[in-house]
Amino acid sequence: MGALDKLEILGPAAEYDTCNDCCSNPSLQVHNPWRYIYHASLPSGGLIALFKVLMTNVCTNDCAYCANQTGRDIPRTTFQADELANLFLSLYRKRMVQGLFLSSAMGINPPRTMEAMLKTVEILRYTHKFHGYIHLKILPGTTPQYIDAACRLANRVSINIEAPTPEYLSRLSSQKDLTHGIITPMQIIKNIMEKNKDAVPAGQTTQFVVGAAGESDRDILHTTTSLYQDIGLKRVYFSAFQPIRNSRLEHISPTPPIREHRLYQTDWLLRVYDFNKQELELALSDSGNLSLTYDPKTIIAHRQPWLFPVDIDQASYTELLRVPGIGPVSAKRIIRIRKDHSIVSVKQLSKMGVIIKQAVPFIRFKSMLSSERQLALPLFENTERVPVPA
Repeated sequence: MGALDKLEILGPAAEYDTCNDCCSNPSLQVHNPWRYIYHASLPSGGLIALFKVLMTNVCTNDCAYCANQTGRDIPRTTFQADELANLFLSLYRKRMVQGLFLSSAMGINPPRTMEAMLKTVEILRYTHKFHGYIHLKILPGTTPQYIDAACRLANRVSINIEAPTPEYLSRLSSQKDLTHGIITPMQIIKNIMEKNKDAVPAGQTTQFVVGAAGESDRDILHTTTSLYQDIGLKRVYFSAFQPIRNSRLEHISPTPPIREHRLYQTDWLLRVYDFNKQELELALSDSGNLSLTYDPKTIIAHRQPWLFPVDIDQASYTELLRVPGIGPVSAKRIIRIRKDHSIVSVKQLSKMGVIIKQAVPFIRFKSMLSSERQLALPLFENTERVPVPA
């Protein structure tokens, strides 16, 4: 099988590894006919075109959510290291891509598979002097020596956690070990980064498969919080489960995309808005799930009515961030502009990027009349117990 034939199999097969989220700006999304070119978001708000591909789709693991799980009757193939490096360079020189996202199934011999992935990156770095962006997946159970090499070669590394606890992971795979095969390598990466500030400059990430094991959003968010605090992960990604034909979970209903979206919204509250665990708990129902109807920030605000309305001219940055419809950018604009003059109307706030419809019930102006306050009615009948689905 030629390199281009392999690419037709191993390019689309890489789509299950995510490095973007559904909260990205839709206006920045780029349509392209090549399923192996993936546009990922940058911290600056722009996009980077990545060559996203698997080293191999041969796998000995029985992960029930995965299209490459052992036993499925699908075409299988494997790239050689120099073959894959040359493919990337061809696309890079044509300015079709700017970086590489290299992942893989386990292969027949997982250590050999990881070795081939590292060799591919070494060819790019040392032989062809490519100094651009590389995201390298680390296979579960990889040796410390290979992890160290990956951290020296890649801008970002990741190892997929898939499920929040060993119990849930055991429902998906009889072979993966959450503690020793996934968490321990994450801790090794953290130690390498602490000792060498130049290692993995874009940090390490991970991914959950949402809904495959019957876990709750509380389970996912509890583990997510621990990963940020204890491991220092840069990002956590969420992938809504989609059943695969001829797999053990083909009878399971797909996870609604809105559930994935709500998890990303809550993750933003945690990472960007600096909400604490107690606040996130307010967004969850008794069954531990986020609402599919209302966004988590709005629910949290309604369950803390004593905090509102906030005075736009006096509220701190932290207080402004608790207001639905106000984000970090608009909050900073409010604080900057009110140094020169008072903010007295929703029209002013709208020009600052505030989503007025969401914010009005939770804010007040010094000049607001009692009749105007009547317009700021609660969105729910009972602000102490917002209805969320079980």
